[in-house]
Amino acid sequence: MNQYGYRQPTDNSTIPNVIFVLLVANGLVFALQQLQFEFILVNFALWPVSTPEGWPSFMPWQLVTYGFLHSNANLGHIFFNMFGLWMFGRDIERLMGPQRFLTYYMTCVIGAGIVQLVFAEFQGANYPTIGASGGLFGILLAYGLTFPDRTVMLLIPPIPMKAKYFVIIYGVLELFLGVSGLAPSIAHFAHLGGMLFGYLLLRYWARPRRS
Repeated sequence: MNQYGYRQPTDNSTIPNVIFVLLVANGLVFALQQLQFEFILVNFALWPVSTPEGWPSFMPWQLVTYGFLHSNANLGHIFFNMFGLWMFGRDIERLMGPQRFLTYYMTCVIGAGIVQLVFAEFQGANYPTIGASGGLFGILLAYGLTFPDRTVMLLIPPIPMKAKYFVIIYGVLELFLGVSGLAPSIAHFAHLGGMLFGYLLLRYWARPRRS
């Protein structure tokens, strides 16, 4: 067990259990969206706490359900989220174990949602948030901390890079885009929130235990 409470991997399957369930769940929800997109968006996307009268309202369960919804108009949204979950999450689940990995992932999703709600109130936003990116960015952080010198290959552009630099660059880029507002359709602070809550949980797990 290392400083973050990870155990040595015991499962060498191509897709560990939790990753497999998350991939299937996201795929099934995406299929349901094709049939009842408006109903699902209104009830299960993450809506700001303050919305105009007659608009959908925030409900506590949305902090979980929004992480399983993706854009119908952009297949790249679900593809890249699920590809990243598979690519970076497999080794992390094997090290953490299924129960701890699921706890970590959902903490990142919920934490990302909380941060997004705070910034939505600050910005006066009325739009919903959807996507698994908050959980994915938490996994990216765990991957960079666990395998800092492992080389990863970017898709666009195809450049090899050490995991620690990959995570740092992504984090700085998300902060820049969030502050500058150059990409307003993306919840950059939710991504950062996933990383923040993931880091806090890792530190909590790593703290010394009293006997």
